[in-house]
Amino acid sequence: MESSSFLTINDQPIFINQAVKYLQASGKLSTFIGDILRHYVIEQEIQGRDDIDITPAFTEQTIIDFRLKNQLNDPETFQQWLQNNATDYASFSEAITFNFKLEKLKLLITEPKLSEYFIERKIFLDRVIVSRIIVDNREIAEELQTQIEEGGSFEQLAREYSLSEDRMVNGMMGPVSRGTIPDQLRAAVDIATPGEIIGPIEIEGRYGLFRLEQFLPASLEDMQLQQALQNELFEKWLVEKIQKLTVKLQMS
Repeated sequence: MESSSFLTINDQPIFINQAVKYLQASGKLSTFIGDILRHYVIEQEIQGRDDIDITPAFTEQTIIDFRLKNQLNDPETFQQWLQNNATDYASFSEAITFNFKLEKLKLLITEPKLSEYFIERKIFLDRVIVSRIIVDNREIAEELQTQIEEGGSFEQLAREYSLSEDRMVNGMMGPVSRGTIPDQLRAAVDIATPGEIIGPIEIEGRYGLFRLEQFLPASLEDMQLQQALQNELFEKWLVEKIQKLTVKLQMS
């Protein structure tokens, strides 16, 4: 393979082989190649489908909206912005069109799998707010449980006796994923009602009293969550596609 100029620095040509060596030395060659493969797979998929179409009028309107929003309506100001961002109008328009096609491709790839994937991941997406008191032995935990049942303040006892760092905030752990809670605690939390005291439960050699504060169930109606799941599914699809490619790095 004949080496060709990749870019110039102070009028000195940097050839592709040399650029690859620089990337190898910096440890960024695999990332560089990975980005190329990602773009290749996406571009090939878009070109091979007939259900992804973005009209020029839609792209033009998007550019107009962008210019208005960013105070770039003046032609000279917009041209200067393009130069500052190392692009031109044609490339900018092409990038916008590509991004719209990419989003449409993501939707087409992920929509059929989204509900099933949500159910599969739901245990990790559901969250609960729990407060806790962590002590060294069961006897102390049982004594604290008795005090709470007799009207003692959970928050005060957490501040006085708990060994966990969250004792400074009355033992409140904040929202935690159901999927990351130890199995024994999760089983108890799942059948508890807010305000209920759970325990003592032994976890990693210590004993905990827990108070369920609130359930925060995940829902696909949450658009932010839906977008995150779509991105996860699309990344999985991309990885599977890339793994099937035959890639050879050719250097003269």
